[in-house]
Amino acid sequence: MSDITRRTLLVEAAATSVIAGLFPTGTASPGTASHWEAIPPRELIRQQHFPNLQLTTQHGRKVHLYDDLIKNRKVVINFMFTSCAKACPLVTANLVKVQRILHSRIGRDINMYSITLDPAVDKPEQLRLYAAKHHVGDGWLFLTGKPADIELLRRSLGFVQRNPLRDANKMNHIGVIRFGTEACMRWAACPGLAPADWIATSILSEIDGPAKGRIKGDPG
Repeated sequence: MSDITRRTLLVEAAATSVIAGLFPTGTASPGTASHWEAIPPRELIRQQHFPNLQLTTQHGRKVHLYDDLIKNRKVVINFMFTSCAKACPLVTANLVKVQRILHSRIGRDINMYSITLDPAVDKPEQLRLYAAKHHVGDGWLFLTGKPADIELLRRSLGFVQRNPLRDANKMNHIGVIRFGTEACMRWAACPGLAPADWIATSILSEIDGPAKGRIKGDPG
C-alpha cells in the first residue's frame, strides 16, 4: 500500500467517525416516533442540528444561523478561537490554502464559516484582526455569539469529545471541518489538517457530487 493510499484511508476513517456525530442513528429527541416520522427529513435535520441562533460576524453584522448562513447554501464550517496556540492557527492556515484552491467559488456559491469557542473574549474586533492576520479572503465569515448559544451550536453540529472531561476543555476541541449542501441534505467532514488539496476535492465531491467534484488538473 502506498503512502498516499494509506494517508487517504486514515483520513477517510477519521472523517467517517465525525460524520456519525452529526447525524447519529440513535439521536434522542422528544416526542413520539410517529411525530418525528411525520416531519420531512430536511426539516428534521434543521430542527435537530441548525438552531436559528443570532450570531455576529467579524464585521459586526447580526445574522441568523439557519436563515442567513445555512438555508439553501453550500457551506464549510469549523470551530476555533483566537487565543488557541495549538491546532487553530494550523487549521486556519490550512483552510486559507483551501480557500485559495477554491478561489473561484468561495464567496460565490460556497461559503466558509469559523465559529469561536471563546465568545466571551472573541468579540467582532478580535475575530476581524485574527482573519486579517491569517490573510483570509472574501467569502469567509468568523462568527461569535452568546456563550450559551455557541455551546448549543457546538453540540448540535456534533463537535463534541466523547470524554466529558476532555470535552469541557476547549483546548481539546475537535479540529475538523464540516461541509455540505443544505438543500440536498448532503453533509460530510474531514480533519482540518488533512492536505489542503484533498480537503478541497472532498468539499467539491460532497457538494457537487463525485463526477463534478474534481479540481482542474486532478485525474481523480
